[in-house]
Amino acid sequence: MKLKTWIVCGAAMAVLMGSCAQQTSQYTPEGKHFTTDVMNGMTPVKDQGESQTCWIYAMLATIETEHLAWGDSVNLSPYYIEKMIEQEPDCPQSRRGEPTTLITMIEKYGICGYDAMRKPDTPAPRWVFMLGAQYTPQEFARSVCKPGEYIALSCDDSKPYNEVSELKVPDNWTHEQYLNIPIDTLLVKTERAVKRHHGVCWEDRNHAMAIVGLAHDDAGERYFIMKNSWGETGPHNGLEYVSYQMFRSETVAVEMTREAYAE
Repeated sequence: MKLKTWIVCGAAMAVLMGSCAQQTSQYTPEGKHFTTDVMNGMTPVKDQGESQTCWIYAMLATIETEHLAWGDSVNLSPYYIEKMIEQEPDCPQSRRGEPTTLITMIEKYGICGYDAMRKPDTPAPRWVFMLGAQYTPQEFARSVCKPGEYIALSCDDSKPYNEVSELKVPDNWTHEQYLNIPIDTLLVKTERAVKRHHGVCWEDRNHAMAIVGLAHDDAGERYFIMKNSWGETGPHNGLEYVSYQMFRSETVAVEMTREAYAE
């Protein structure tokens, strides 16, 4: 999902423009048997098709999992955000972006439920109806994602740790700020957040997914279970198993609530 010429998580990255559209998975190793250790709530797997908007799907899925942990079920429409970003002059033609861009967009334009906008070519609703009440999309958005609720974390060892700075990549066209921490700390924080049933969003150079659980294989190697946005495909019906080793070597950024980060 990224075009990068910087050093991140201790690994040098060449200039690369990858696609986050549906493709053959390179995340889950073949021939492995997985045992689930933690499985958090999640909404149905969605399909981004040929679009480059995995950042929308992954961050919305993260918010949905966070709410399910509270006993509050929400299923949000990625197509609403796809429609809204058509108004953004800085949005690239590819519609690529960062998961934190999603947060900025719903704070600006609001959000609606999935059932209110299930296709990209339908008009965006002016109102959201929930539990007998009527809201504007902006009012509804504040109920599912409060301003400042989420924190973005990077692991760039060419920058000072524990400082906040802009992620200097073309996909960050909303100029989001990231707290830079060591990869070991990021892994521990991510694992702890998932164990405590928080929603977490993970991104590498090409793609973004929501983390929904933890697992291990028969050899004891540990994995994050991730909800993909390529439809209910593959042997795990749309879920991917990303090893801790891959997390260490490939992570670009992680998003979670400030509450999850502080725990």
